[in-house]
Amino acid sequence: MPVQIEPSWREVLREEFSTSYFENLIEFVKHEYKEHTCYPPGNKIFAAFDRTPFEQVKVVIIGQDPYHGAGQANGLCFSVADGVKHPPSLINIFKEISKDLQQPYPESGNLERWADQGVLLLNTVLTVREGAAGSHQKKGWEQFTDAVIKKISEERKNIVFLLWGGYAKGKAKFIDKKAHFILESGHPSPLSANRGYWFGNQHFSRANRYMQERGMTPVEW
Repeated sequence: MPVQIEPSWREVLREEFSTSYFENLIEFVKHEYKEHTCYPPGNKIFAAFDRTPFEQVKVVIIGQDPYHGAGQANGLCFSVADGVKHPPSLINIFKEISKDLQQPYPESGNLERWADQGVLLLNTVLTVREGAAGSHQKKGWEQFTDAVIKKISEERKNIVFLLWGGYAKGKAKFIDKKAHFILESGHPSPLSANRGYWFGNQHFSRANRYMQERGMTPVEW
């Protein structure tokens, strides 16, 4: 087993871990972390999986790259550690939640509280070099996380997929639309949000309504 990851995911993804592309990916990541400053910290690369076991997944939010600034990335997409200034996309996510659910804007940008409730916060690329957005793209991470999305689609039912922006929407082809609930909107980044593609999507109330209708506990966003 080349990586340390939560046991249920280790079982679900065991075939993926034995592929040559994944072995090459791990060697690339090891070299990058040795030669450069990279994020998130090594023990947080698989944090999204470790905090949300396979059978506990209720919602999947798909991001792209980890944050590439010091002290930001904690292995969960859009999330930052306690006390870290909220990045622009996260600010817009919280603004939409506040309006959608009529609740206060949260102090902490740490989304571990969501992950612990069954929200898989999945970046499609799990590592990045400091100050170099996209530096670990097309090295194998996308193939791995596409496999994750396919496994969830095939082996689970009634999962809510929140696809924000064109990149995330491109993953819809891996999801069985009859078995799951897909919500799409623009990305929460300021460029997209300020053009009217994000605010008012009501994804958080709509996701909770879907879960409640199926006897599932809604997420405390």
